[in-house]
Amino acid sequence: MTYVDGFVVAVPREGLEAYRALARRAAAIWREHGALSVVECLADDVPYGALTSFPRAVQAREDETVVLSWIVYASRAERDAVNARVMADPRLEEAMADRPFDARRMIYGGFEVFLET
Repeated sequence: MTYVDGFVVAVPREGLEAYRALARRAAAIWREHGALSVVECLADDVPYGALTSFPRAVQAREDETVVLSWIVYASRAERDAVNARVMADPRLEEAMADRPFDARRMIYGGFEVFLET
């Protein structure tokens, strides 16, 4: 089964086009190094929950929106190999130099797919 890295981040609304450009560049790098797909989703129906929610999870401010992203790999081993190549690619550091979001509030992790239909 496939393996997925997932990300949730708060992005300032005024920086969405800069984020889109960064995401496009980063996705190309990940795909070039072997990722199967990269998906970026802009919050549309994510209410601020009383206890938990996407906006709460990343401490989104009123001028920010939430982006949910994931990268799909053939396996965990392939993910580790792809990410090693990506992290060694100088284009990633260049792309991330002026990232339009606060990476300290980003949530991320790797997930083993256990059901795929």
